[in-house]
Amino acid sequence: MDRVDRRRIAIFLSTSGHSGVDRAMRNLIPALAGRGYRIDLIRVRRHGPHLEPVPPGVRVIDSGASTTYLALPALARYLRRERPAVLLSDKDRVNRTALLARWLARASGTRLILSSGTTVSVDLQHRGFFERALQRWSMGRLYRHADAVIVPGRGVADDMAAYTGLPRARIRVVPNPLVPPVLLRERPSPPEHPWFEAGAPPVILGVGELSPRKDFATLLRAFARLRAQRPCRLMILGEGRERTRLLALADELGVGEDVALPGFVDGPFAYMAHAAVFALCSRWEGLPSVPVEALAAGTPVVATDTPGSREILEDGHLGPLVPIGDETALATALAAVLDAPRDEARLRAAAARYEHESATSGYLQVFGLAERAEA
Repeated sequence: MDRVDRRRIAIFLSTSGHSGVDRAMRNLIPALAGRGYRIDLIRVRRHGPHLEPVPPGVRVIDSGASTTYLALPALARYLRRERPAVLLSDKDRVNRTALLARWLARASGTRLILSSGTTVSVDLQHRGFFERALQRWSMGRLYRHADAVIVPGRGVADDMAAYTGLPRARIRVVPNPLVPPVLLRERPSPPEHPWFEAGAPPVILGVGELSPRKDFATLLRAFARLRAQRPCRLMILGEGRERTRLLALADELGVGEDVALPGFVDGPFAYMAHAAVFALCSRWEGLPSVPVEALAAGTPVVATDTPGSREILEDGHLGPLVPIGDETALATALAAVLDAPRDEARLRAAAARYEHESATSGYLQVFGLAERAEA
């Protein structure tokens, strides 16, 4: 086996800059560096994740390529030169590139860990035939050549194995590092927004890309039903191509004055902690990060019944699960949660396994590395 640098971990990513992968990696990378490892973040030009500031012990390496596949030569050269102990990648196109780069570099001593965060059988239903066939074949056949595949939840793992044929034993469940330790201990101050002042009507909060997959249109319709019964407000944090349509729908439903779309917020914990309820209405997810963050902030969650949400909410024991696209059921569940006192301690305890350091230890175990880098 090739000699490798046991203190060096390479992470190859190409993200939007504001996705769930970005949030997780902005937590994982400094946590790994804090354990004494040298971290090299290899990026596709103009893509995320963006680390500002760059933590000590971390190098950000621009591949010089404008697309994932064009980054292949630079990644192979890096692996030949640096020989990291581990190469971690995420998302199927990036994973395929990482597999080919390790083969071209003949870096067999570098452990290759692939990651995927989505419920693949559902996600691929919304892709074209060629892309669906390519990803299913890629995950079922090519991923066997990696040392392990990391997914964030049991439902995601079971779905990947059943849908692609990848042996379940090659898939490791490791919670994403989503929760800063302080959030489990202290409630942040309210955000500087008049809707969170004392005595204001309760705020229902949604967070995510304004896209059809997140289905905020159903949330708006459910909110309109709820707003007809009681004073309340709806705030959705995020950006996306659905913004104009959602604002028009809010006006059409007659609730425009009680709906706010402030845009993307990096680290929305203060909003979560002071919302009355968090609503997740996605049509499909892997193991979604935002409801975990809401639970860690002590805020009750209502979610559509996807495998990831069911896992997070412990089959509905921690919060209601509603059918996808059912505005009536969503409105009823939101009303029930608003009428019930929150048990912050129980909600925070459920989110503890996603705390940064706990999750980082899980990653290191799959990497085959020690809890702290050996001197």
